[in-house]
Amino acid sequence: MVVQFLTPEAEPIDPRIERLVTEVIGRIADKWTMLILEVLEQRGTLRFTEVGRAVEGISQKMLTQTLRQMERDGLVQRTVHPVVPPKVEYRLTDLGLSLSEAFCGVWTWAAEHLERIDAARLAFDARS
Repeated sequence: MVVQFLTPEAEPIDPRIERLVTEVIGRIADKWTMLILEVLEQRGTLRFTEVGRAVEGISQKMLTQTLRQMERDGLVQRTVHPVVPPKVEYRLTDLGLSLSEAFCGVWTWAAEHLERIDAARLAFDARS
């Protein structure tokens, strides 16, 4: 299914922008990306193992895949220090920080509407 986004003037948006928005939403909708984004935003630069410990339940394989994709998208910077054993650190780039800020609104919205959503769910469940 293709969703056609329109500008306020009802002109079609550049298909490249549509693709990017769809990809970013898909990536951010992934819980691991959101959690890693939050951890790095709150704690700053972390080693690979520190990110893994901070993101409860993530496997090493999923952590590696998610960080690689975030690096590819320009959201994190990976720094390898030439020491033995290797020291690898991750931090959010300016792009990653701006995405984190954009999604702060979701956290604010959830906090503001938690009671209403809980009430709606209870009402729905009572009817079922």
